Amino acid sequence: MARELRKTIIRTVVPVAIGAAVCAWMFHDEFNMSTLREITFDSRTIAALVLALIFVVGRDFGLAWRFHTIADGDLTWKRSFRVDIMCAFTSAITPSVVGGSALAIFYLNREGFSLGRATTLTLTTLFLDELFFVVFCPVVVLLLPASELFDAPAMDSTQAMFLSGVRVIFWLVYAGIVIWTTILYFAIIGRPDAMQRLLRRMAGMKFLRRWRRGMLSTAENMVATSAWVKGRGRRWWSNVFGATVVSWFSRYFVVNALFWGFVPAASGLLVFGRQFIVWVVLMVSPTPGGSGISEWLFTNYYGDLIGNVSIALVLALVWRLMSYYIYLAAGSCLLPGYFREKKL
Repeated sequence: MARELRKTIIRTVVPVAIGAAVCAWMFHDEFNMSTLREITFDSRTIAALVLALIFVVGRDFGLAWRFHTIADGDLTWKRSFRVDIMCAFTSAITPSVVGGSALAIFYLNREGFSLGRATTLTLTTLFLDELFFVVFCPVVVLLLPASELFDAPAMDSTQAMFLSGVRVIFWLVYAGIVIWTTILYFAIIGRPDAMQRLLRRMAGMKFLRRWRRGMLSTAENMVATSAWVKGRGRRWWSNVFGATVVSWFSRYFVVNALFWGFVPAASGLLVFGRQFIVWVVLMVSPTPGGSGISEWLFTNYYGDLIGNVSIALVLALVWRLMSYYIYLAAGSCLLPGYFREKKL
């Protein structure tokens, strides 16, 4: 246990170091101290910072609400918030492509749920998160012209190449999300029996026998998840998907609040819409929690709306403090006691 705790602490230090190094590099190259005078800390900016923090709480409320509802009340609100914070912490110290939130299985198991039920609940939350993007990304693309989502006025060749890359990565990742959501749908709602047969056949193949036990366990969990979710009513689905929407929208509104306070001339709808692009692109980040890449992406992607690279860097740092570093700190505080506690 002590060894695992040490490993986790080391993994916590790595993303902080990466993020700090990239921020230092960007500030050294782009930041101009004189631009700080352009930022006026009046009642509006203070209100914006408070509002952004309220949306941070809204993000956690949405996820805790979802855990509480999915567990049919067997997970208290306090424990739901604890699982949420620990999932956010794990996501912050693991590469986005790995998917740290999948460790909700471990945290739910620590909260007293059987491994099978913890897997069932986690598969359902994964499906809901992917479904959110499948539903709302096309809405955003329809509401906002591609020229506003992926282009910027008077950009140089480097910016043009950057935005072109963002466009390609976004559509590739979105296609992957659609495929993964379709697989999850058939696995836990549509045809779990067919998916079970497929996994069993794959487990029998020679080159896959190394993962045989895991694949057979996954097949059983998919069938159990299907039997469980099919017994849920419309109100239950409305609550859990509504909680998912509240969580993701609150996450995006953090940036809207910052722009309202510091760059009020920017279009709120465009700022909100670009958050979909940012989070989809960050899903394939190779660094822990997108550290380093997030700050760089925010500064370049929102630069045309802000008009000043130095102010963009400051806003990127504030955004990351509220959406990332706060969970590193909270998770680090919960971690020692979490490993010491016995299952409830």
